[in-house]
Formats: sequence, structure tokens, C-alpha cells
Amino acid sequence: MHSNKDSDSTTHLLTHLTSSDERKDGLFRRLRTGLSRTRSTFSGRMDRLFLGRKEITEDLLDELEEILFTSDIGVATTQELIASMKEKVATKELKDPLKLKSALKDQILSFLDIPEPGVAMPNPGDPLVIMVVGVNGVGKTTTIGKMASQFIASGKKVMLVAADTFRAAAVEQLSIWGERVGAEVVKQKTGSDASAVVFDALTAAKARKTDVVLIDTAGRLHTKVNLMDELEKIHRVAGRKISGAPHEVWIVLDATTGQNAISQAEVFHQALGLDAIVLTKLDGTAKGGIVVGISRQLGIPIKFIGIGEQVDDLRPFHGREFVEALFD
Repeated sequence: MHSNKDSDSTTHLLTHLTSSDERKDGLFRRLRTGLSRTRSTFSGRMDRLFLGRKEITEDLLDELEEILFTSDIGVATTQELIASMKEKVATKELKDPLKLKSALKDQILSFLDIPEPGVAMPNPGDPLVIMVVGVNGVGKTTTIGKMASQFIASGKKVMLVAADTFRAAAVEQLSIWGERVGAEVVKQKTGSDASAVVFDALTAAKARKTDVVLIDTAGRLHTKVNLMDELEKIHRVAGRKISGAPHEVWIVLDATTGQNAISQAEVFHQALGLDAIVLTKLDGTAKGGIVVGISRQLGIPIKFIGIGEQVDDLRPFHGREFVEALFD
């Protein structure tokens, strides 16, 4: 039986899973390695721009704007950063080009500092239910498998729900992850009603004293209206079966898609109200500035980032750690 305290610890579990270990140099080096492509196009170009400059000119700020924009920080966020730097220059707060990088770093860090929304807590005896959404191909099912592994490693009993019932491959992939990490998988035949699968799964989860339920959903964005209707129905059905469920809705976004990821998130946020973002494939892009743009434009906290193929390469996101790895 869960106590409220236990539910609370479950909700915030992944945020703190590696809190003591993850500051280790080894993991930070992996984060730096994962962001190496972004850092070379972002920080490297910035260093070359500032080298030998004696003052901050309009031309220098124009070139800085181009670096920010091509790192996929986004038009609005880039303009806001440049406006902030111009204001500091105008008020003589900022004079030395070499200090510009530090000022930019502080401003970006402030953009990443988004408070987590208040999360509905599961009632005692109920599992924590997390609904995971996102378009096909972003690494949603893999992300769920990695999250399940981390929950299980911390001693939690996990259930995976195959609610993407249109793609047999998605169900199969989730089943493989379930076997690999030791999580129960609830599935039905291809084409089954997704909300019925979720209802049955939550019934079983309550009966079996499951701690965490992760729901894998469909992502056919080309049938946007039908998809959103289906996801809203899953959301409603989950709430009817377990009070407050889903307690969190997470969207998985592919960092390599850049600005397109922001528009995807906006569509899902409008329909469901997102609690957190998981950003995958940051190690495969030179446009990791998308992290900054997403945070600023959507105001939704980034909970995890993917920086590689290994299970523990899905790691809790910390703004300061990210900025240090990006700039230094």
C-alpha cells in the first residue's frame, strides 16, 4: 500500500534518481561529448567571433545573432537574447566582448529555469500514471523503455501500456523493452480501442499494486484531429479509472527536427496540457540550441534529455549543467 509520502517520492523519483551520482565527472563528460556537435557550432563560433575584438559593435551583435539563430534557438528567443545584450551595452553594463559570452550564458540559464507544474498526486494504493505522447519516429517507445528501466532500478514495480494500437511494430517494440527491463506489458490486438486498453491496464495495475504505469500512445500527426480526439479520450478514461490520472503528460521530441519540434509540442499542449518535455537525440544534432528555444517559447519544463543509445543516456535535465556543457 502506498502512503502519500511514497506517492510523492514516486512522482519525483526520476528527477532525483541519480542526484548523488550524476554530478560525477564521467557523466558530465558524457553530456559534453553528447553536445559536442552543438558546442562546436555554437560556442566555438562565438569564441572565434569575440577573439581580438576590443569593443562590442553593431556588426558583432549582428554576427552573434546569426550564430544563435543557426543553432536553432529560434527567431523570437534569439531576438530576445540580442535585445537583452544591446540593452546591457547601452547602459554600459557590458563593454568587453569577452564578457559578452558570460552575459549570454546567464541570460540563457534564466530561460531554462522553469518551475515544474504542481503534479496531481496518486491516492494511496494507486499507481503513478504517466501518459507519453509525441509523433511517430521521435523515439517515444525507446524513451519509455529507458524510463521503465530507471524506475525498476530504484525498486519500483512498473507496467507498460501499449496504447499505440494501430502499429503492430510499436506494440512489439514495447514488448521487447518490457522483457528486457522486467516490466509487465499490457497489450491487445492491433486495431483495438486504445482507451479500452488503457482502462484494462489501469484496472490490472490497481489490482497488482503497481507503482508506475507508463502509457505509450499513437503519434500519427497527419490525422491530427482523429489523433487528438483519441488522446483526449485516453486522458478522460484514465481519470475515470484512477483519480487524477494521468498524473503527468510528457511529450517526447526529437532534437534533430529543430523548430518543427516546437510546433509539434504546441499542438499536443493545446489538446492535453503538457507537464514536461523529453528531448531525444541531442547527441545527433548541431542544433542543440533547440533546448533554449523550446523552454522559452513553451514555458514547459524539460524533464529529460537523450544523449546516446544506452539506458542511462536518458538523463534528468539540469539547466546549469546543460549550459556549462554547451559553453565550456
